[in-house]
Amino acid sequence: MTLTVALAAALTGAFAPTRPSLRNEGATPAPLWTATWGAAMQQATDDTSEDSPNWSRQGFENETLRQVIRLSVGGPKLRIRLSNAYGITPLHIAGATVARSDGGAKARPGTVRALTFRNAPTLTVPAGHDTVSDAVAMPTANLEKLAVTLRFTTSTGPATTHRFTTATSYRAPGDQLRSPTATTFNHRTSHAWYYLKAAEVTAEPPASDGSLMVFGDSLMDGVGTSPDTDSRFSDKLAERLVASGRPRGMTNAGLAGELLLHDSPCYGEKGIARFAKELRDRAALHTVFIHLGANDLAQPQPEDPCTKLRSPVTARQLIDGHRALVREAHAHGIKAIGVTIIPLTSAVFPFTTPAGDKIRQELNHWIRTSHTYDAVLDADLVLADPDHPTRPRPGYVSEDGLHPSDAGYLALASAVDLTAL
Repeated sequence: MTLTVALAAALTGAFAPTRPSLRNEGATPAPLWTATWGAAMQQATDDTSEDSPNWSRQGFENETLRQVIRLSVGGPKLRIRLSNAYGITPLHIAGATVARSDGGAKARPGTVRALTFRNAPTLTVPAGHDTVSDAVAMPTANLEKLAVTLRFTTSTGPATTHRFTTATSYRAPGDQLRSPTATTFNHRTSHAWYYLKAAEVTAEPPASDGSLMVFGDSLMDGVGTSPDTDSRFSDKLAERLVASGRPRGMTNAGLAGELLLHDSPCYGEKGIARFAKELRDRAALHTVFIHLGANDLAQPQPEDPCTKLRSPVTARQLIDGHRALVREAHAHGIKAIGVTIIPLTSAVFPFTTPAGDKIRQELNHWIRTSHTYDAVLDADLVLADPDHPTRPRPGYVSEDGLHPSDAGYLALASAVDLTAL
């Protein structure tokens, strides 16, 4: 099958639920907020498997943390969501700012704006809670990068985090909230996000037609992409929407390593438990892409605390889990697009067994043919080698032999029928 035919065939099905109402009828409607950026949150972990430092267990004290995000859509006003969902103590934030990014840790001079919370410049977020800033009159553009900076004076304790990103975060000693330079930041970096859960903007049509979310494991999270290039599936899909003149807000709620059916000490809550919270917390959510089940099929490694207690699963258990996710999405009036599981057998490390791959194929067959999902994005078809269907296409796989490369994620985003969203 040629690539053109494969891409044309990869998105099938018809949407069933109606779009949730995004506006209230009556006089002077409230501003319509839509999610324009987002990350899944998880507990602090001791995991050090990545090359970049993991600051989550240690947290921060008398420091400034600067994190760079790229919006999917812009708008006249902006607000930021912060999370202490997995903190064990109250989180004291001594100040927060947002600025236009000038590359790396630099903030564009003259663009730094203070963030307030109920009109106060500081706040305390109780353990287990989230918060949202007041609106900032800061017009932003589609695909613009912003630098969000947080100041901590007292010890934060273990940090609520998003462990694996392809973006760089920066920390510096003392108070650098309004510093436009990168000099004090560049010596200490991490490929993770901390406390930063979402950015939202006020939006007009077509961006106000509802936001999109990708949910699942490392395929959604973007493992395998080049650092600081915004090359994840969600990034490339957002770019396609902007280029087509139909920009939509985009949230990435993928967690590398996540399982559908079991919690993980390293990779966060099981997907079947986390899903409802993500649906509830994403502003104006309209459609969600779901890719889960691959890590449930991974071989347990006795020496690895992240996997050694993993229980075997059956195709029926995975299918039942996917059915539950679709029911939850529909209960919120949200369309659900199922994403088939990509080839797993060519990783450079032992990942799954022939029996596990057989279960993967059974699950994929169900996703394609059951009509439970409103539509199907056939990632397996897009990314598999036509001559060896259980292996990834050579040009579309990263150096680990498992996750897509930048080209693979672009091909996956290119397979989506934008008119169906």
